[in-house]
Amino acid sequence: MSTLPVCLYCQTTNPSRQSDCLQCGMPLPVMAERAQARRLHRFKWFCVGLTIFCITMFFVLPRSIN
Repeated sequence: MSTLPVCLYCQTTNPSRQSDCLQCGMPLPVMAERAQARRLHRFKWFCVGLTIFCITMFFVLPRSIN
């Protein structure tokens, strides 16, 4: 027997296939873990892209000679 997901915010029991709480609309724990992993993955790629952009701009932007 599988347990029904309980919302961490309002403590409402929700159907097993539900991704968001029916009472308050917050993500249920199983979906919240996947969302957290997805956000972390996006953040890592953002940091990689920002690093590449900064290195590129270091070499591309003109420098003033005094």
